[in-house]
Amino acid sequence: MEEKRSSFTGKIGFVLAAAGSAVGLGNIWRFPYLAAKYGGGIFLLVYIALSVTFGFTLMVAEVAIGRKTKLSPIGAYRALDKRFSFVGILAAAIPMLILPYYSVIGGWVMKYMVGFLVGEAGSMAQDAYFGGYITQTAQPLVWFFVFIGLTALIVLFGVQKGIEKVSKVMMPVLVVLMVFVVIYTLCTVDGAWEGVVYYIKPDFSKFSIMTVVSAMGQLFYSMSLAMGIMVTFGSYMRQDISIEKSTHQIEIFDTGIAFLAGMMIVPACYAFSGGDPAALGQGPGLMFGVLPKVCGNMFGGTVIGVVFFLMVLLAALTSSISLMETVVSTLQDKWKVERKLACLIVLGVSVALGTVSCLGYSAWDTVTILGMQFLDFFDFLTNSIMMPIVALLTCILVSFFIKPRVIIEEVSLSGEFKWKTLFSVVIRYVAPICILIILISAVLSAFGMIAI
Repeated sequence: MEEKRSSFTGKIGFVLAAAGSAVGLGNIWRFPYLAAKYGGGIFLLVYIALSVTFGFTLMVAEVAIGRKTKLSPIGAYRALDKRFSFVGILAAAIPMLILPYYSVIGGWVMKYMVGFLVGEAGSMAQDAYFGGYITQTAQPLVWFFVFIGLTALIVLFGVQKGIEKVSKVMMPVLVVLMVFVVIYTLCTVDGAWEGVVYYIKPDFSKFSIMTVVSAMGQLFYSMSLAMGIMVTFGSYMRQDISIEKSTHQIEIFDTGIAFLAGMMIVPACYAFSGGDPAALGQGPGLMFGVLPKVCGNMFGGTVIGVVFFLMVLLAALTSSISLMETVVSTLQDKWKVERKLACLIVLGVSVALGTVSCLGYSAWDTVTILGMQFLDFFDFLTNSIMMPIVALLTCILVSFFIKPRVIIEEVSLSGEFKWKTLFSVVIRYVAPICILIILISAVLSAFGMIAI
C-alpha cells in the first residue's frame, strides 16, 4: 500500500516553513556583507527590484511544479517532461552538496553563541581568533556533528510534527530577536545612524554591473531557488492555498529579514570602522570577524552577542532542515525508503562530506580544487554553477516545452493569478538573460578574469 504524502496543515504552516527555508545564513550572514561591499542603499534597491520580478517568477514556477506533480524534484521534472529528468537529478543533488558545508558553518555559529554565553567574548574579538578556530581539527568537527544531528532529529519527526511545528516557533522568535537587536544597536552605538543612511540611501555613483550580478546571485542563495526545496515544499501544499499570495508573503518575509539583518550589522560595522571601505568590504568575515569586535565595544555587548548568534543559529537551522527534507523526500519518492532510514542515509552522507569541508581548513588545508578549499569549492559549484543551470533549464522547460499556461493554470486553481503577465514575460525573456549573466560572471571570476 502506497504511503499517503505528507502535507502542511494550512497556509500559515506552508508560508512559515518556506520562509524558514528561505531565511537562513543567506539573509543574516551573506546579505549584509554584500550590501556593505556593494554600496549599501543601491544594492538594497536593486535586490528589492529583482526580488519582486525575477525571484517571484522563479519561486512561483517551482512551487507550482511541486504542487502539480505532488513529487520531489526528480519525479516532478520527469512527470512534466521525460527529457528534463536530468534537471530533477541536478536539483536534488544541490541540497545534498550544500547541506554538509552549510552545517559546518552552522557549527561555527553554535560555537560563537556558546562562546559568548560562557564569557569568551574578549577572545573572539581578537583579529586572529576566527582563523585560528577554523584551522583546528577537533572543535569545528564536534560543533558540526551537533548541528547536523539536531537538523536530522527535527526532520525525523516529519512535515507537520517536525518542520512545520519548529518553523511556527522559530520564525516569530527570530523576528522578535532581530527587532530587539536593531533597536538596541541604533540606540547604543555612536555613529550607527550614519551607517543607517549608508545602508538605506541609494548612492547611484556606487552602482555597477557587479551590484546587479551580486544581487541576483544572492536571490538564489537567500530565497532557496533552484535547489529543489520549493518544488518539494510545493508538493506538500494543498490546492486551496494560493501560490501567488503565499509567494508574495514569503518574499516579504525573506526580504524583511534580510533588511533587518543589514540593519543589525551594516550600521554597527560602519560606525565601528568609521565608514572604512576596507572594513565594510571584508565579505564573509564581517559576521565572524568584525561583529564580535563591535559587540565587545558596546554596552551589554556580551548579551547582544549571545542573542545575535542565537538568532543566526535559528535561521541556519530552518534552512538546514529544508535542505535535508528535500533530500529525504527524494529518497522516499524515488526509492520508497521510509523516513527514518532516509534520514539516516542523508545524515551519513552529510557527515562524510561535511567532515571533508571541515578538515579542508585544518588537516587537509594543502589540498585544493581550482585553488579553493573544499568548503569554498562546494559553495562555488552549487551556488555559482549548478543552481543557475537548474534555474535556466527550468525557465526553458516552462517557456518552450510545457508552456507558461500550465503553471498559470495550476496557480489559478486557488484564485485569479493577478501577476500572470509579469510571470510569462519574466520566465521567458528576462530570467534566462539574468541567469546567463550570473553563470558567465561566476565562471570568469573562478578563473580570475573578473573580480566579484
